Amino acid sequence: MPPQLPISIAGENSLIVYFGDQLSAEIAAQIAQTAEHLRQSMADRLIDLVPSYGSLLVIYQPLLTDHFRVRQLIRQALQQLDKGKGEDSNKAPSQSGALVSLPVYYSTESGPDLQSLADRAKLSIDEVIAIHQQIQYRVYAIGFAPGFAYLGEVDERIAAPRLATPRQKVPRGAVAIADRQTAVYPAQSPGGWNLIGLCPQPMFDPSAEPSMPVQVGDRVTFRAIDRQEFIALGGEL
Repeated sequence: MPPQLPISIAGENSLIVYFGDQLSAEIAAQIAQTAEHLRQSMADRLIDLVPSYGSLLVIYQPLLTDHFRVRQLIRQALQQLDKGKGEDSNKAPSQSGALVSLPVYYSTESGPDLQSLADRAKLSIDEVIAIHQQIQYRVYAIGFAPGFAYLGEVDERIAAPRLATPRQKVPRGAVAIADRQTAVYPAQSPGGWNLIGLCPQPMFDPSAEPSMPVQVGDRVTFRAIDRQEFIALGGEL
């Protein structure tokens, strides 16, 4: 990781550092590691960190620091990534971050697009479900709505384009696929992804600490549960 990555002013009290322009597990891990380093080094000078697929927005407290000092701290964080290559880089990017398992009730009852997705892929429903569970997905970004984690990458056999006409209401907990990404809708909202199941695990709870079960850089796996367990875990149909 070269420390000369571009850092730009993004506002009167924010800087943004660009890691790359491609979907990459390695870049996601680097962003997560940089964010963690900045949380520790900036302490109360930090207002927020907003990671995305290939960038990290750093919002700071202008009464306590300025963009010159924050830029220095970002460079130091990037240099720490360089130093860690010989030690921590023996751990593959796909193995970094927390591993979170999410239960899913896969069915045509809970996933209205499951059959059409299977037909499109020329697979059985059981094969689609099995393939969806086989991968450890990287949390590349959180956005669109609080707790909406963009996960990738979906096996190309079950990748599917967004719906031509988005739904006005997608239920809370809907597990969905769009292109090579998958996600869980944290709340009822409009959406155009292909729905294949429901997850009873809350993806955003402002009263909880932490408020979300996953963070950028984490890994997510899905495990199939039946209707009875889904209801017992608090799921709603």
